[in-house]
Amino acid sequence: MDFRNEKSDSECHYDDKGRPYAGPMASDLKSGKVLALRPASVSLTGRLKRTHSQNRNFLRLIGNAMIEIAAKPRRGVIAAAGALPMLVMLAACGDRNTYQPPPPPDVTIVTPEQRSVTLFIELTGATAAVNKVDLVARVQGFIEKVGYNDGARVAKGDLLFQIQPYDYKIALDIARAAQDQQAALLVQADADLKRKQELVARQASSVASLDEAKAKRDSTFAALAQAKGQVAQASRNLDYTTIAAPFDGAVSARLADPGAFVGANGPTKLATIVQTDPIYVYFNIDEQQVLKIRQRLKSMGLSLKDLGPIPVGIGLQTEDGYPHEGAINYVAPQIDSSTGTLTVRAVLDNKNTRLLPGLFVRVRVPVERNAEALLAPEVALSTGQQGRYLLVLNDKNIVEQRVVVVGEQVDPGLRIIESGLRAGERIVVGGLELAVPGNKVHPVQGGASPPPGAP
Repeated sequence: MDFRNEKSDSECHYDDKGRPYAGPMASDLKSGKVLALRPASVSLTGRLKRTHSQNRNFLRLIGNAMIEIAAKPRRGVIAAAGALPMLVMLAACGDRNTYQPPPPPDVTIVTPEQRSVTLFIELTGATAAVNKVDLVARVQGFIEKVGYNDGARVAKGDLLFQIQPYDYKIALDIARAAQDQQAALLVQADADLKRKQELVARQASSVASLDEAKAKRDSTFAALAQAKGQVAQASRNLDYTTIAAPFDGAVSARLADPGAFVGANGPTKLATIVQTDPIYVYFNIDEQQVLKIRQRLKSMGLSLKDLGPIPVGIGLQTEDGYPHEGAINYVAPQIDSSTGTLTVRAVLDNKNTRLLPGLFVRVRVPVERNAEALLAPEVALSTGQQGRYLLVLNDKNIVEQRVVVVGEQVDPGLRIIESGLRAGERIVVGGLELAVPGNKVHPVQGGASPPPGAP
């Protein structure tokens, strides 16, 4: 009768007396020929097709054989030692090894938060100075003095450039002298006219002489007005020799040094002054967003005027959130057909000069308040070929990959889920590398909203 091992196909045999053996004959055990034993022919993990009683008889025969071997001098100990491993292996023919799968991995889960939030649109924009002026020399002359350091902040009225004023002072004095001369001539012309009028009344003078006196008086009056204009022009040119700051701001590096001759061929640019407090932020809203906003306002029966000042959050590229606050103060009257966008401007305080003109910034504008929304932790969101997705557990704790449509970020670590997720579903937020779609996991309830960067 044969007993075949299921895994290694090794066989257990019986000798001529009906005693089982593995490899060598049982008589070889008695004679001490243990070197021919082949214990490797029987697998330790195998299982023989025999009954429990047959195994017990078989082990009893092997035990008797070992006792007989041990009774022989010298070689008995060696033979018994050699037969012991085979006994263990033969006894293992009846063991049954079964695969035990590992327990499901532990993953941390949370349920989405549902509450009223303010909906925002997130845009990009650029800062711009409220006032920016190029300082130019409107009269020609040599620069006598530069009254600021390059890049310095100045106040309104501070001296920035001084052009030599001497020639313009002389021109003003000449103009004033001409004005005084014409004023004196006018007095004389008035007196002559009065005398001619008296003589004509007594018929002592001709009417023609009276007409000449009137013309002289009027001509002198016009010359006096011209002289007054020349005085004003000379005074203005003299003022142009002093270039002062038109408002508070910062001045760029000078483009002309002291002693340079400027204004020879027209106005000469000397520097630029920029006002940075307050500061503007320009951004564009695309046509679809404009239509959505107008639709929401229409559904509520409101207009932009009814909303009052619309707050705006501003954040730099290196900042978290939107720490700078301002308000919209201008909306373009029409959409730019070339870009399909509407230009909007916000103004905000910039007393600490944290914002500089020309910076790219992030802009967040509220579009609806007290809107019901479903919020999921940011750390649970992943990106695949189909877009953003979440790992969700079903009622059997099997992982499902759920493609979702995400909205804007509401609070640090929370983002609005517009579609693809239902309230009460369990989202995997910890142990994401162990949550394989289609596999079973062991959920461990976590907090309502883990902090950003949680494992």
